[in-house]
Amino acid sequence: MGAGHWHRAGAGALNGGGPFLAVAAGDRHGLAIVLFTLFVSVTLAITAWAGRRRSSSVEFFAGGRLFTPMENGFAIAGDYMSAASFLGISGLIALFGYDGLLYSVGFLVAWLVVLMLVAELVRNCGRYTLADVLAARMRRRPVRIAAGTASVTVSILYLVAQMVGAGSLVGVLLGGSDSRTARTWTVVGVGALMMFYVAFGGMRATTWIQIVKTVLLIGGTVALTVLVLVRFHGDFGRLLHTAAANSGHGEAFLGPGLKYGGSWTSRLDFISLGLALVLGTAGLPHILSRFYTVPTARSARRSVVWAIGLIGVFYLMTIVLGFGAAALVGSAKVHDSNAAGNTAVPLLAEVLGGGSGTTGGAVLFAVVGAVAFATILAVVAGITLASSASVAHDLYATWRRRGPDAPGGPAAAQGEMEQGEVRVARFAAVGVGAVAIALSLLAQDQNVAFLVGLAFAVAASANLPALLYSLFWRRFTTRGAVWSVYGGLLPSLLLVALSPVVSGRPDALLPGVDFHVFPLENPGLVSVPLGILAGWLGTVTSREPADDAAYAEMEVRSLTGAGAA
Repeated sequence: MGAGHWHRAGAGALNGGGPFLAVAAGDRHGLAIVLFTLFVSVTLAITAWAGRRRSSSVEFFAGGRLFTPMENGFAIAGDYMSAASFLGISGLIALFGYDGLLYSVGFLVAWLVVLMLVAELVRNCGRYTLADVLAARMRRRPVRIAAGTASVTVSILYLVAQMVGAGSLVGVLLGGSDSRTARTWTVVGVGALMMFYVAFGGMRATTWIQIVKTVLLIGGTVALTVLVLVRFHGDFGRLLHTAAANSGHGEAFLGPGLKYGGSWTSRLDFISLGLALVLGTAGLPHILSRFYTVPTARSARRSVVWAIGLIGVFYLMTIVLGFGAAALVGSAKVHDSNAAGNTAVPLLAEVLGGGSGTTGGAVLFAVVGAVAFATILAVVAGITLASSASVAHDLYATWRRRGPDAPGGPAAAQGEMEQGEVRVARFAAVGVGAVAIALSLLAQDQNVAFLVGLAFAVAASANLPALLYSLFWRRFTTRGAVWSVYGGLLPSLLLVALSPVVSGRPDALLPGVDFHVFPLENPGLVSVPLGILAGWLGTVTSREPADDAAYAEMEVRSLTGAGAA
């Protein structure tokens, strides 16, 4: 979520040509459209059902906190396993072997941080967003504004990357490699659907859409994995050796160095990206918000266990699919079809179904496309809900709140405020969706790989240090929290602006100019330590005395759940 690294070779890579795409565009449109329409119809029905319930703030933002650990675990997995994972990691393995495999490991290891340090404590200390945890013992206004700003920034960056990916993917599957119109309308359609899901269905609809998506994704991946293993009679060693032989790299395909073994900047880039992925997952707003949809902290912890199981099985299967694509399709053909490897799984499905021009090949290809599209829809719905919650619950509520009391008494004021937050969240979903659509349309032909990496880097640099400091450091102050958030947010944005993904390369956002001075594509290696340092520096220079009573109350609440919402 993570997610999105299938764009790594550039947005244009998804538009790569080849005879495979011409066949796909000619023979598979009808079946793919039917499957897309079926999934959209089911999700719209779910949204209509969920929208009939009373729209209280707990219902809209947390689904009434009535989901079981298994249901929430499926939804968490759905939030995390994007089309980037389904298509991108398998493609990277098909092209780079061992180095591509490292992505699967990084995405999975990140969940250990979530399980051990975040899930249960966050559920006990907050209501809907990360800012709730920070505001539990800090001055609410500055920390809510800072945390809300960072959360919306992360969410929009993640949304743009997913929506550009949706446009490119469906443009290839339905309209052919040069169909800019198909990509444009797909981006608009995905944006309109995510607005509808969130504005009318809230967390309940979004959660069930995630569950349906997870079942489809796991089911499709299991089917392809079984077909690959059957083709090699269950002999994984034979699969690896065949993949190496058909990769064009020989045995080097099974060892490190094909992608990240070059210059020192390449190796540091991998470390930076890995740091952002492992730490950023625990700070992603749409992941943190899922812990508030269950009734207790124990349920939150069990949800993460379910999610780890599903995600672990999924990433193990992407390894089989990646090496299977190298073995049965060939790395050269995967690269010729798409330089980033994003068509590795569709190509593999076609081969497993009987080959080009066969009914089985057409069916499996269309199923893969439908599952990828369903995955994108579910992920953007979850991200949109998280960002609209931050706008309403953190930014709007902070702006409106002027004191603990209001005409009509505290209870009346609280009820009015919550209803106002729900209304603002609905409008915010539309606003965030409109911004994401506009940015996605502008970025259709640009390199968008950095957007997802930046989203993880911002989450790791701004959100996670402030969260961990607040949970575990008694002396942490309001200034430290604000400095920690902005000390990670601003450097990460600045370093990306000065990196080679914006200028200085043919595939950069601005290929005609060169003002890059920062050599790495991902800023995590620098911005994460800066966020940690800023939080410490802000605290030690603050004259605000540490509130031992507030910390003790938060510590008891985080560990026991006493007083949790």
